[in-house]
Amino acid sequence: MKLTRRNFLKASAFTAAAFSLPARSWANVVGSNEAIRVAVVGFNSRGMDALGNFTKKEIGTRVVAICDVDSNVLNREVDKFKKRGETVAPYVDFRKLLESKEIDAVAIATPNHWHALGAIWGVQAGKDVYVEKPVSHNVWEGRKIVEAARKYNRIVQTGTQARSSFAIREAVEWVRQGNLGKLLVARGTCYKRRESIGKVTSPQPIPDNIDYNLWCGPAQMKPLMRSKLHYDWHWDFETGNGDLGNQGIHQMDIARWFLGENALSPRVFSIGGRLSYDDDGNTPNTQIVFHDYKAAPLIFEVRGLPEKSGAKDMDKFMESRVGVLIHCEGGHVLVPNYSSAIVYDKEGKEIKRFQGAENHYANFVKAVLSRKSSDLNADILEGHLSSALCHTANISYRLGKEAPVGKIKEKIKGNKEASETLGRMLEHLQLNDVDVNKTPLTMGEFLKMDPRAEKFIGNRKANQLLTRKYRAPFVVPDRV
Repeated sequence: MKLTRRNFLKASAFTAAAFSLPARSWANVVGSNEAIRVAVVGFNSRGMDALGNFTKKEIGTRVVAICDVDSNVLNREVDKFKKRGETVAPYVDFRKLLESKEIDAVAIATPNHWHALGAIWGVQAGKDVYVEKPVSHNVWEGRKIVEAARKYNRIVQTGTQARSSFAIREAVEWVRQGNLGKLLVARGTCYKRRESIGKVTSPQPIPDNIDYNLWCGPAQMKPLMRSKLHYDWHWDFETGNGDLGNQGIHQMDIARWFLGENALSPRVFSIGGRLSYDDDGNTPNTQIVFHDYKAAPLIFEVRGLPEKSGAKDMDKFMESRVGVLIHCEGGHVLVPNYSSAIVYDKEGKEIKRFQGAENHYANFVKAVLSRKSSDLNADILEGHLSSALCHTANISYRLGKEAPVGKIKEKIKGNKEASETLGRMLEHLQLNDVDVNKTPLTMGEFLKMDPRAEKFIGNRKANQLLTRKYRAPFVVPDRV
């Protein structure tokens, strides 16, 4: 029998789950349609991928509502539905959308500062949730999503689609079986060109088509001090997490997956800066992160500048630009994308290749039907932990101070892997005509953490950055 939403509800699992779901949830789940009814929230960027996938009939879903605070973006997509002869309910205010009993699940692809609150409100309203990466804007609120998902028995998938890769999963198991000997270093690279976002001298007007109050949501409603509201929010710590939390979260997650670590790192530090231009961004475009796990370190590298001044191409390290390298005693594994993993011996000869991936959205639907979070490839707990690794690294950077290169080298001289990574970064900056004597690097704080409590040890300022000051009524609750 084909597993559909209707016959699933007739199954015994339905009865067992009844005791743990609030009455309101049943209004959201029971319906006359075969397809799971999905609402997509935010679709000026990653949300377009969610729209494209959740409108595929073979996945078993139907998009019944869309939400965006930009009326131009919202109307554009409504018109597309009309041209296909389909109807969709448009919303500007996410809270109004959640009141609908015609929605079973929501896909959240808003800017980062909305992810956690949107996911928590979603599960509290009885919806299953697909939330884009990073799942949170800070560590504390990420843990709150996990608590909410468990309390309300909701299915919450993280948008780290590499977790649905057969290739990477098989490579992880192959490495853990000791086929390449001891794992020495897990390294993620995000070498991705990022141009300057420019610099303004006064607050910029908010377009009439945007509800700025709703756009800001949990963040403070400050004057817009950059030329573009959309997308460039990534490069402002008030709303984004830099490329570490934008692209890098994917590779951070894969690296942690190989390590088999299921908690935050006990020690972390970061080195970097926003170099080569002076603009309205405050997140680093060049960054090294060192997560000091006991078994092996997780090192992450961010580079937003090209391989050299005036070039179009980006750097690469051992064939990796945006990817993961797993260094082992007997060779290394390169994960260049989300559907392949290549194994090399110590001489650099390819000896094995893994291929294949399933649809990440289809995996979410599978778990929605089974009501088993264990069926998810990227359960919210995995998303929280990997997102939090990005956040703790950025906290180190934000608490850091500019320092001469000599002092930075001295600080890490006993750390072979970190020193080698710094050396390559300095060569990269030199090729981009960056004089680190005139524009010094920032040496981040060396932070110790209690992984179980998810709090820093002996550093009040660092602990304050584990959360944020929320703006009423867009407040992540302490008790979800």
